[in-house]
Amino acid sequence: MIQGCGSNVGKSMLVAGLARAWADRGLRVMPFKPQNMSNNAAVTDDGGEIGRAQALQALGARVPTSVHMNPVLLKPETERGAQVVVQGTRLRHATARDYTALKPTLMAAVLDSFRRVSAEADLVLVEGAGSPAEVNLRAGDIANMGFAEAADVPVILVGDIDRGGVIAQVVGTRAVLDPADAARIRGFVINKFRGDVSLFDDGYRTIEAHTGWPGFGVAPWFADAGRLPAEDASDLRAPVHRGPLRIVCLQLSRIANFDDLDPLRAEPGCTVEMIPPGRAIPGDAALVIVPGSKSTRGDLAYLRAQGWDIDLAAHRRRGGRILGVCGGYQMLGRTVDDPEGIEGPAGLSEGLGLLAVDTAMTPRKSLTRVAARHPASGTALTGYEIHIGATTGPDRARPLFEVDGAPEGAVSADGLVRGTYLHGMFSSDAFRAAFLADLGARSEGGAYAGGVDATLDALAAHLETHLDLDAMLSLAREGR
Repeated sequence: MIQGCGSNVGKSMLVAGLARAWADRGLRVMPFKPQNMSNNAAVTDDGGEIGRAQALQALGARVPTSVHMNPVLLKPETERGAQVVVQGTRLRHATARDYTALKPTLMAAVLDSFRRVSAEADLVLVEGAGSPAEVNLRAGDIANMGFAEAADVPVILVGDIDRGGVIAQVVGTRAVLDPADAARIRGFVINKFRGDVSLFDDGYRTIEAHTGWPGFGVAPWFADAGRLPAEDASDLRAPVHRGPLRIVCLQLSRIANFDDLDPLRAEPGCTVEMIPPGRAIPGDAALVIVPGSKSTRGDLAYLRAQGWDIDLAAHRRRGGRILGVCGGYQMLGRTVDDPEGIEGPAGLSEGLGLLAVDTAMTPRKSLTRVAARHPASGTALTGYEIHIGATTGPDRARPLFEVDGAPEGAVSADGLVRGTYLHGMFSSDAFRAAFLADLGARSEGGAYAGGVDATLDALAAHLETHLDLDAMLSLAREGR
């Protein structure tokens, strides 16, 4: 099990790289994360949903995705509440206080999934969540030491030197842990080192001396990390100013599945940037993307609070293009009705009115992988749907896509505003090229999926070079 001294220390990426490295050694590797909190989700091969990071780790391991790789997924809907997904299926909405009481009851599902994953694997790589140093959350824990104890798995602790204070991170974690939990940690890894690694030799020995744990190496900064799909909103990267085509995306408070943008980021001719709250939409943007959201009506109000509704209307008057994806598609319509309060307080919200469509929220959640066709260019593409709500209205007569011969999405009468429920569309190279050509740009990014796979190969080689993978592998033992 890979646990971290904090969030965003690189646990997810390390597991993805280790999965590829040990898969290349001939092992059947399975990733597993007992509990994840993320609005970036993936539709699995068995028809449920898991965190996007576990889908990337499965790709690293070259195995199909399964709901059992991430049995508990929390998808924040408000500041204090989240949708709880268990073994791929929506269970309920829970406040933070409600979830504290619910959490111990979920261990049975977590261990059931762990047994199922273990039965198909030579090696299971478990990723923790947050940090075991949050000892105030230890009672009823299913994400870190609570799971490690229940499943009897050894732990490697990861510290992030890039954020500073890594000696205190690791030694401090050792200091606050219960002795039995500390004994489960069998060593540490220092991640994201920049510069001459030998300059940290004394610090490395200091950590070993104060913790009694051996080190498994120092992983230098992996420069190509940005080529892999990010999972957390904290991973939203600054724009890479490469080309003249400026594409902007609104950074909603409950933004979901923003890895839709990654293939566009990889295009040399594009500049893709997030517009943070409080900042106006730039007037020279060729395309504004209203992304997916875990709380459509809540983020619609948030969008208006930033003045982005006025900016979008002005952008359209200037002849600018607008694309709404999933929740963003719903916001672009005339109304969003949630009579049962599925995503929050029940009620009806007036939409932005940029598409002549209306959305009604329904309890049934669509979780499907789809093959689609883009009628305007004739190109085929693949993607996935992960949403609640049904959208109807006159602009659906001009669908953006066709799925099994049926219309999907909507296009405004002037062709400037488009909406779709289809995530992952830009990963299809031919469609991405046609989409950019319609904006007056040329696709030069090459095969996107091939680039992700090549980056996983490079990450595996990076870890093989700098970490003692043989010693780490020797820790693995039969799960209980």
